[in-house]
Amino acid sequence: MDIELEQLAINLFDIGAFKFGEFVTKVGLKTPIYFDLRVLVSHPKIMTRLARMLLLFVEECPNVARICGVPYAALPLATLISIDSNVPMLIKRKEAKTYGTKKIIEGNFKPGDSCVIIEDVVTSGSSILETADILRREGLKVIEAFVVIDREQNGKKNIESHGILMRSLYTTTKLMTYLLKANKISPKIVKDVTDYLLISQAPIISPDTRLMMPFHIRASRCKNAIGSKLFNLMESKQSTICLAADLTKADAVIELADLVGPHIVLLKTHVDILEDFSDNFIKRLKELAKKHDFLLMEDRKFADIGNTVCLQYEKGIYKIAQWADVVTVHAIAGQSIIDGFKNSLKNISEPRGLFILAEMSSKGALTIGEYVQNAISIAQNSDIVVGVVCQSDIFSSPGLIQLTPGVKILKSSDDLGQQYNTPESVVNSGADLAVVGRGITEAEDKLAATLKYKEELWTAYIKRITS
Repeated sequence: MDIELEQLAINLFDIGAFKFGEFVTKVGLKTPIYFDLRVLVSHPKIMTRLARMLLLFVEECPNVARICGVPYAALPLATLISIDSNVPMLIKRKEAKTYGTKKIIEGNFKPGDSCVIIEDVVTSGSSILETADILRREGLKVIEAFVVIDREQNGKKNIESHGILMRSLYTTTKLMTYLLKANKISPKIVKDVTDYLLISQAPIISPDTRLMMPFHIRASRCKNAIGSKLFNLMESKQSTICLAADLTKADAVIELADLVGPHIVLLKTHVDILEDFSDNFIKRLKELAKKHDFLLMEDRKFADIGNTVCLQYEKGIYKIAQWADVVTVHAIAGQSIIDGFKNSLKNISEPRGLFILAEMSSKGALTIGEYVQNAISIAQNSDIVVGVVCQSDIFSSPGLIQLTPGVKILKSSDDLGQQYNTPESVVNSGADLAVVGRGITEAEDKLAATLKYKEELWTAYIKRITS
């Protein structure tokens, strides 16, 4: 096997799978060597030989029921291994479908099936861990990962600390030995790479993921005071309800807030739908928020350029900046919208925060793909962002709050494309705060309905952090 690995390493070098110079890895580390195994798709004979070497690992692993390749570079290898071994393959999508079944895992399987992960190159191990996390949430058992190249930069340590055994065909050091022996690289390149490995390691990825950390610990990770307060409120009130008080009469909102206020942590309004809005309404609402210890969120979904957002936030008849603890913001305008809010906050003495809207609960929403990732990037790099409005676990920062709308005890949809999910399903999909609207506002006994949602959501949260 060693002779074949040596020859295969030379073949990989000859087709440009290894590059030397100055590069940056996915996790942001500068490196003098870069592995690009995507070129394999243009060299089927070499790709087949490589897949058969990995297949030896699969054959030594007992009771393998499924194979899953990390997208995208490892998918061709996983496909060839599946064909040769006759072990069914699964595909993890980059993001969940927004239509039909909304699957993030394609293929047939049943809970309890064992699944091995195939990957091309491991640096920090994050891609394997992300894949394993999703597979495990679907009920699959993930205990082994088979890799072409281990860069020897903490990836193996990270992966194995999460209960997954990792085996690789090559390490960077072994590859350097093969290539130097074949006169493909110089001793200086070997020294540069060796020195680099000694000083440049990927960060350790803690097994305590965001979803497993209790709120009181995550409160200390917040960059924003309102975010920290929300986490502590959820912990102290044992409630994760954000009540969507989408009513058109001021008195109706006030009456509802007074009734269920002790059992919610956030009251969400759309003040522009009120037919009788007044400054007195805001005064009464703030008094109730103080009395029952909950925060106020205006679900304005700001989406304009920075200067316009400043005016919409501070001015007009609503003067949102003066009373809303948090507001919702689309990421469509990019960083400029965050800068607009920062400018507005110079005139506000009380702490304020933003929820960035990354995904929507409506059918056919266009908040998918790169848009979502860019929204997450904005959220994770801002100290005024409290959290992210989304439908699934799409970020890892423990200091951010996932706010998920569309929650009903009975899963359903309305006639306008709004899709609902059960309390347990949204919590398992990453929700920290759950937006409950018509499940409470249209209930015959609104207090009883609130207590029911409070209990089911909190039970699901406790189960999530202790599982």
